[in-house]
Parts: sequence; structure tokens; C-alpha cells
Amino acid sequence: MDIYEIWDKALKHTEIIRSRLQTLMTFQETRVPYILLSESTINLGDTVVRKGEVLVERPSLILPPNTPQFEGFELDGSFPGSEDKFFNYLLVRGISLPSLCYNHKTQSLDLFEGKLSSAIKHYNELLQQKENVSTGLLAGPEECWQFSVLIFICSQIAKNADTDLKRILDEYKKRK
Repeated sequence: MDIYEIWDKALKHTEIIRSRLQTLMTFQETRVPYILLSESTINLGDTVVRKGEVLVERPSLILPPNTPQFEGFELDGSFPGSEDKFFNYLLVRGISLPSLCYNHKTQSLDLFEGKLSSAIKHYNELLQQKENVSTGLLAGPEECWQFSVLIFICSQIAKNADTDLKRILDEYKKRK
């Protein structure tokens, strides 16, 4: 599968089950933990559970040149071509991000013995019981998990954009 097919598959099949309820930080970096559930391609009927976090740098109104930095997304081994091809692919589609530095860290990779729907129910209930407002829950294809995580992070940034702009303008007015 080439990068275009992988991106298309991620767009069609990534589902954000539970968004992060806590807003992103406007004036400092934010750790965005997530749980990504994927149907296992090896153990049919089971679910791959990828827990991780993405460190999102604070948003900027004045952006540096288009040199996005994606650390920890393991792009080299998963996609044909280079990491540059991934960046170019996003830029050609007009995808620009308010922060251009994203540092991804996978914390654990486990197997849930059961169908994806059972895993979704289990982890959704677990997050609610713990009253966890900072962790997102999403489902997406195992072979394009990087794009699924990126789609999740972009949705969180878009959800926060109005608040960030208001906070930045309020801070600017205070300084005057």
C-alpha cells in the first residue's frame, strides 16, 4: 500500500470515540495521551491496544517556515519512501498545523482478547470510571496508526483554536 492509500484508509476508518475533554495549553507545551484501538491483523478477533502520548508545542500565530517536525512516529519503516515524502504529502493537501513540532512516544503496545467493539466499550468505561479528562480514545487501522494519531491530534488542535486565539489576544492586550 502506498502513502496515498494509507492516508485515505486512515481518513475513512479513524474514529474518535472520546475526545480529550481538557483543553490544550495555550502558552506552553501539552502532553496529549491517547489510547488507539485497532483490529489485530495477526490474531483475528483480538484488538491491538496502543497507548501513547504526543507532546504538542504551544501554538503560534507567526509560523516558522514549513518544516514540520514529527518525532517518534516511526515513519521510516512503515511507509514507502522517506519521511520527507510524508511531510510533502501533508503540505500538498494544504494541511498546515499551528504548532510544527510533535513528539510522539508509545508507552505500551498490548493485546485485548476480544473484538474491537468490546475493547471500545471496555476502555471507554475505564476512562469514565477514572474520570480521565486528558486521554483520548480512538479506533483506527493498525497499518496506518501514525495517521490515525495525527488525525486525532489535529482534531484536538482544531477544537482548541478559538480558545487559543482568544487567550493570545487577551495576553497581547494585557501587555499594552
